[in-house]
Amino acid sequence: MNGHAVATIYKREMQRFRRTIVQSLVAPVISTSLYFVVFGAAIGSRIDQVEGVSYGAYIVPGLIMLTVMMQGTTNSAIAIYFPKYMGAIYEMLAAPVNFFEVTLGLVGAAMTKALIIGTIILGTSFFFVEISILHPFAMVGFLLLTCLSFALLGFIIGIWANSFEQLNLVPQLILTPLIFLGGSFYSASMLPPFWQGLIHLNPVFYLISGFRWSFFGQSDVAVGTSLFAIAIFTAVCLGVIAWIFRTGWRLRA
Repeated sequence: MNGHAVATIYKREMQRFRRTIVQSLVAPVISTSLYFVVFGAAIGSRIDQVEGVSYGAYIVPGLIMLTVMMQGTTNSAIAIYFPKYMGAIYEMLAAPVNFFEVTLGLVGAAMTKALIIGTIILGTSFFFVEISILHPFAMVGFLLLTCLSFALLGFIIGIWANSFEQLNLVPQLILTPLIFLGGSFYSASMLPPFWQGLIHLNPVFYLISGFRWSFFGQSDVAVGTSLFAIAIFTAVCLGVIAWIFRTGWRLRA
């Protein structure tokens, strides 16, 4: 593996992150803090506890997942879209690097950005609610896997998109509703039977459920099921990216 090429791609993307620190870091933290104020204070004052956990603390894993999924997807999509849009992707394709090295550099940077933001959101939550993490190693594992899988998804979106409108289409019109309907702010047990069955068709639901288990030791589905779901999702994304680079779809047009 060409480690120098991977490091170069990774450092370039991290430099872009530092140049746009307000947009990339400060804005998500402020937005999440508003969620704490609105949902934690306003709604939390009317909902005492959810499954034995205060509502303000219960929504913390969902808020972290909301931010990490969106940031991982968006950062990765932009990282591959702009080189394609500007024509710089051809230099990358002509260089002595394979698809795995290109993906590792770009996705690794997007994953790092999402992880940094998710960690800051976690730290910010301690200013609003009292929270403890029962399984810290599992929490880190779920966080890393989520950053990786959604950075891979964003990479695919960035290659697929032919315009800025398409670049924002999936995150705004598909991913955001899936996250909000995936149990970010509530437990599946709070829903009527029909909606409980419907929510199990949402893949994001399993990720949020597993991540919440690492905090409170309870989840809507088995932890093994959550791990299996995220493993399948990651494998599918890797397979799609390998196919894209092998065929040149939307890259060599």
